[in-house]
Amino acid sequence: MKSMPKRDATRGRILDAARQLFRQQGFEATTMREIAIRAGVATGAAYYYFDSKDAIVLAFYEQAQQEMTERLEDVLDAGKDLAARLRGVIQVKLDYFEPSRGFLSALSVHTDPRHPLSPFSAQTREIRENDMQFFERALKGSRARIPDDLRAYLPRLLWMYQMGVILFWINDRSPGQKKTQALLDKSLDVVVRLIKLSSLPLTKPLRRMVIELVDTVTEAA
Repeated sequence: MKSMPKRDATRGRILDAARQLFRQQGFEATTMREIAIRAGVATGAAYYYFDSKDAIVLAFYEQAQQEMTERLEDVLDAGKDLAARLRGVIQVKLDYFEPSRGFLSALSVHTDPRHPLSPFSAQTREIRENDMQFFERALKGSRARIPDDLRAYLPRLLWMYQMGVILFWINDRSPGQKKTQALLDKSLDVVVRLIKLSSLPLTKPLRRMVIELVDTVTEAA
């Protein structure tokens, strides 16, 4: 097996050091100098790889998405049951981020879309939209009938539902985060039932309300 290039190894050490410090003392209190010292590099070298703490966090998000892709593909290839597909997609995230719960907790205060590290910001748009594509594929590859007028909106709604679950999980202090698993099981049953019911003609007025609501939220953001 080939060894990791020095550049990649150094970059990885800086990322790991930042995660540790953000978890231990919070994002705002951590300095680039402290990150450099923890990583065993000069402060100038840390800035060479990442021009700010924000850049480090965005790099972490991008790395996470790349590393989860194969696992998400496996979930989508496993079957056509919608509930299993959606649960699998979310569970991959929870499993992957488990070692970084403290790190994510330090960042969870940044929900304002104007903050670059917010999951709803312009800076995280590409990561967000790539993630939504997995929900789109989860829907398309399932046996569920999706109304045409709702098809373009459901991936975004499911992504927002996922973010709610992850936020609950970050703050879940129950052993093994069992409360999160219970929440996921029960809420996902409701979500899937609503998706299946949405294909009924009598739900068209309700679908229109949901679409208008999403449009309003999107425009406001």
